[in-house]
Amino acid sequence: MNSNLIHRDLTFSDNSNACVLYGELNRNLQALEKSTSVSISARGTNVRIAGMPHEVELVADLLSQLYELIGKGYPVYSSDFVFGLKVLETTPKAKLGKIFLDKVYVTTQNRVISPKTQNQKIYIDSIRKNDIVFGTGPAGTGKTYLAVTMAVSALAMGQVRSIILTRPAVEAGEKLGFLPGDLAQKVNPYLRPLHDALNDLLGPEKAADLIEQEVIEIAPLAFMRGRTLSNAFIILDEAQNTTQEQMKMFLTRIGFDSRAVITGDTTQIDLPVKTQSGLLQAKKILSNIEGIGFCTFSKQDVVRHPLVQQIINAYEKQ
Repeated sequence: MNSNLIHRDLTFSDNSNACVLYGELNRNLQALEKSTSVSISARGTNVRIAGMPHEVELVADLLSQLYELIGKGYPVYSSDFVFGLKVLETTPKAKLGKIFLDKVYVTTQNRVISPKTQNQKIYIDSIRKNDIVFGTGPAGTGKTYLAVTMAVSALAMGQVRSIILTRPAVEAGEKLGFLPGDLAQKVNPYLRPLHDALNDLLGPEKAADLIEQEVIEIAPLAFMRGRTLSNAFIILDEAQNTTQEQMKMFLTRIGFDSRAVITGDTTQIDLPVKTQSGLLQAKKILSNIEGIGFCTFSKQDVVRHPLVQQIINAYEKQ
C-alpha cells in the first residue's frame, strides 16, 4: 500500500443539491475519477476522496466550489467538472464562482452561456470595457462563440441595433474550385461557422428571421469596403487571414456607438507565402491605444472535446 495516499471526507448539508453534484448514477464523480487518479465514494451527503495529496485536495476544492454554486442556483453541467478542474490545476486559489456565475446569455433552450476559464472571463470583461477587442489563440478556446454570444446579448439589451459578422474568404489549405450558385451560395461555406453559432444561441428560426430582416448580417470581408458601420456589434472572424490592407480597411469602417471584436489563430494563417497577416501587424502597432483590448488564449483554454487539447499538444511536439 502506498503510504503517500491520503483521504479526505466531505459532508454536504443538502441532499438534493448533493445529488445534482454527483450526477445521475454518480456520473460526474466517475468522470472525475477518470480525469484524475483519485477514487471517490459517495453515500448520501457524505463523500470520501482518496489518492495522492495534491489530487485529493484539488478534487475536494472542486466539489466544494461546485456544490456552493449549485446552492446559488447555477445549473452545473458535466463539462463544468472538466473546465473547473483545469482552472484549479493552473490557478489553485481560483474562485470558480467569479467565472461560472458571469451569465453572458441564456439560449432559447435555457442553456446558460458563461465563461469556463479565467482567460475567457478576461475576454468577456475586455469586450464589456473596450470598443475594440482582439482575441487570439488556438481553435476551440471560444473566441468566436463568446464574441457572437456577447453580440446577441448586446442586441437583446438594446445596446446595438444590428450585428455584423464577417470573415475573409480564404481557402484553408484546400482548393475548392468553381462553386456553383449565386454570390451568397459561393461564399456560404466560409461563413458557415458563424451561422452555426447563431443557430445554437437563437435557434434556427429566430436566427433566420433576424438575418432576413437584416438585423443580423453575415458577409465576406470584401463587402465591408466603403461602408460606415454605426450602432452595431461587428465581429471579424479568422482575422489571421486578412492582409494588412484588409485589416486597416475593416478597422476604419467602425462608426459611432459600435464595438468590434477581431478573432484569429496566428498559427493557422492561410495567406499566400510572403503576404503578412493583418492580424499580426495590428497586434504590433495598436497595442498602446486606449480603448483597444488584447486577449490571448492558450491550449489550456480549449473547451471543446477533451481530445482537442491532446491533439493540439501532439502537433506542438512535432
